[in-house]
Amino acid sequence: MPTKIDMAKFAKFCKDMGFIFQSSEIYGGINGFWDYGPLGVELKKNIKDAWWLDMVRNPPPGPDGQEIRMVGLDCSIIMNPKVWVASGHVGGFSDPMMDCKASKKRYRADQLEALTADANGNTMYFAYPKGDDDAQKAAGKKAKKANAKPGATVAVLAIPDLAASLSKIVGPDVDEPGTLTEPRAFNLMFESHAGPIASEENKVYLRPETAQGIFANYRNVMDSTRLKLPFGIAQVGKAFRNEINPRNFTFRSREFEQMEIEFFCHPDESMKWYEYWRDLRKKWYSTLGVKSENLVPREQGKEELAHYSIGTTDIEYMFPFSDEPQELEGVAHRGCFDLTAHAAPPPKGSGNEKLNYFDEERWTADAGTRTTNSFKEWIKTNPPQSEIEKYQFTPHVIEPSAGADRFTLAVLCEAYTEDEVPDAKGNKETRIVMKFHPRLAPIKAAIFPLVNKDGMPEKAMALYRSLKPHFNVFFDDKGAVGRRYRRQDEAGTPFCITIDGDTLKDDTVTIRDRDTLKQERVPMSQVRATIERALTPGC
Repeated sequence: MPTKIDMAKFAKFCKDMGFIFQSSEIYGGINGFWDYGPLGVELKKNIKDAWWLDMVRNPPPGPDGQEIRMVGLDCSIIMNPKVWVASGHVGGFSDPMMDCKASKKRYRADQLEALTADANGNTMYFAYPKGDDDAQKAAGKKAKKANAKPGATVAVLAIPDLAASLSKIVGPDVDEPGTLTEPRAFNLMFESHAGPIASEENKVYLRPETAQGIFANYRNVMDSTRLKLPFGIAQVGKAFRNEINPRNFTFRSREFEQMEIEFFCHPDESMKWYEYWRDLRKKWYSTLGVKSENLVPREQGKEELAHYSIGTTDIEYMFPFSDEPQELEGVAHRGCFDLTAHAAPPPKGSGNEKLNYFDEERWTADAGTRTTNSFKEWIKTNPPQSEIEKYQFTPHVIEPSAGADRFTLAVLCEAYTEDEVPDAKGNKETRIVMKFHPRLAPIKAAIFPLVNKDGMPEKAMALYRSLKPHFNVFFDDKGAVGRRYRRQDEAGTPFCITIDGDTLKDDTVTIRDRDTLKQERVPMSQVRATIERALTPGC
């Protein structure tokens, strides 16, 4: 389990270093929205680039050793609203919400727990947000203050006869019972209007996920690429959900970025591909510096599954702000739900019959068993449905859906380290070091002249300019070298390269490793290759 981090202190560190800023901070901020600073934008871009390279451009071989065919898309954020009707988001994408009439705060009912307590034979409930240790302790103090004896914990939605029990529930931010409203459905999609008139006919939605753009373009991709099953379509992009209670820094936000794959395969092979993607995605996080003991894959129970899902594995991470693992990614077996929904007749679907798949290779291979080579003519002979589905069927879909922002937060938490290192005089001093995997580090190397004389700055600047086209590197000639090291440790820079007196003699430099503090002499001509080796996938 990772070391607990003071999240307020951690958020301040992220701000001070330029990783993450509160959006619109000069106006008091806005809950659930965040901006990435100079270091944060590089970190998040590196995460997305690593995902695209490892999953889209160069995925590992499939379960039978076959090459995996992947292509990408970049779909618009606003789509025809009929897309969200067909997908079920307009009718069913909602959370149960409870309002507090006293504090004016709003809570997700399914994320509230309550401490039961006996007050002179009467049961009371002291509610708090699930996973919030401080709020849970506060609930216990409220119970004692009310002379009630604390008992078991229960989910608020599981309180017997909830509507009649509201008068016995003390909300998370008040001291008196009876201030919470009954749960009501709250649609999570942001609404807007396309065009000059804000009318019902012009209503549109900011997409709550990137997946539906892939399903809507399935046939376009098939026609333009001539892909054969199995294959995947990937997309990285923004999504928006009007979360009732954004919390835990960037973990639960209203604007976020997804890295999603929709992998289309034959129904008979779908479980094989589901297991492949589940195992591959868990392994990927470990290759980028996340300790395996902090990753917890969890197969969802039947009662948790989305209505369309045949099976889902949540890849969870032990964030330091929670006592329970929290979701980083879901790998879902979506069956044929989405393509079937979009192919359904209007008014709910598009009526497009081309969202199925015709296995031309198998049709050709079985030519000797038929009297015609025309599929349309063969269909007129009324073959059994089982025979038709050998050649024409709706593919099943496996969906690995990762959160770029959540993984960025996990990487920041995992990298954050406080340790002791010797200073220039050999005395121990505490340093903050961000131990990013080199592939993800915002800055790959920093170049220092030891002193600003004797030609060292010119030599350092020449090296900096030679590396700049290939990596994000940083030049620093201000202050003592030890202080420059500390600044780069806090930024997570894996290598610091110092140009000193020996460089002028033999054209070698000192490369200092961030984590081990080991220093070695390397010819200047080999600096680029040394950095590239550290950035190679799998290293």
